[in-house]
Amino acid sequence: MAKRATKSAGRALGELREEVVELPPAPPVQAPIPLASVLGQERAVSILERAIRSRKVHHAWIFEGPFGIGKFTTALAFAAMLLDDTTSEGLGGQLAADPDSRTQVMLRHGSHPDLIVVRKELAAYSEEAKVRSKKHTEISIDVVREFMLSTGWQAAQVARADALAAKVFIIDEAENLNGHSQNSLLKFLEEPPPRTVLMLVCNNPETLLPTIRSRCQRVGLSPLSNDEMKTWLKGSGLELDPAQHRFLLDFASGSPGSVKVCHETGIGEWWQRLDPLLAQAQQGKHVVELGPLMHELVDGWAKARVEESPQASKEAANHAAAAWLLRLLAWEYQSKLRGRGATPQRMEQALAAIDAIREAEAEVDANVNTLFVFDKLAAVLARPLG
Repeated sequence: MAKRATKSAGRALGELREEVVELPPAPPVQAPIPLASVLGQERAVSILERAIRSRKVHHAWIFEGPFGIGKFTTALAFAAMLLDDTTSEGLGGQLAADPDSRTQVMLRHGSHPDLIVVRKELAAYSEEAKVRSKKHTEISIDVVREFMLSTGWQAAQVARADALAAKVFIIDEAENLNGHSQNSLLKFLEEPPPRTVLMLVCNNPETLLPTIRSRCQRVGLSPLSNDEMKTWLKGSGLELDPAQHRFLLDFASGSPGSVKVCHETGIGEWWQRLDPLLAQAQQGKHVVELGPLMHELVDGWAKARVEESPQASKEAANHAAAAWLLRLLAWEYQSKLRGRGATPQRMEQALAAIDAIREAEAEVDANVNTLFVFDKLAAVLARPLG
């Protein structure tokens, strides 16, 4: 239950009363996997294990790399080991925590009070009505102050003295931190509370202030190999027909997160609708339906996101959907460069198409009407691939 002060109509002017506002509980943090079970990131895992063995863990980390390759999963696994005083080296020399420890049980239930995951969507659970009412477009300073800075100096609630960290904050999609939010973190980074660790999970660390980057240990993660992706797919529980399997493996380019997004949002179905029209465009035919279809797919995806979450930004959802669609088109033309028998003329025309797709990305980022952007792109793509 959250309390906020509101004006009372029947009282003296300016007098306040406390009004109790019932808020939904924040969603639980997903259960971590053991650090040793992180797939395809042996180099990153070895860096983190060395830090644990040294018993001198840096107070700030950046987990960086392309979308969906396991950055948050790795950060969460690392946090689970730092918070647990049972973390130790087993007989086989492998670091692990006791899976039945109190810490691991709480982490599996998403209820560990000393692990805080900060995302832009956390605004919906703020005690401040003005924060709850904002669209979720960025990680605002209000969210950072309420869920991190105001609790960062508080004593750990359950972490024991032998644990390497008493409190861990993970900022997911840290590229969504706005300028004010980033500046507010600097004091935290310069004078960190004792035994507190901050992890920034970021697709593009260059969006972070140089003063933040310079104070963090950076851990780079890489896309998974084709064999590792097949291993992940086997254990994912996704039911795919052979055509979907081939498409997702190729399009995802080593990103399990991309497979999940494509499967959950129907991006594979986009491809089924776009492919025959693109085939006509590659024969030099201007397909009038191509631009409107691309706009329809993007707009439908964005509307579905807003319906799922009323505080989601339609503009941000449009940008995200357009990014996925343009990535799909770029993948198609990149495959022409890799294909057998690619002639110099074919490669030149495929590169020109990729340049046009990049220009469309810039136009979407500049908030040009997406129907205009896709109509223009469809016209440029209407050229034969020799």
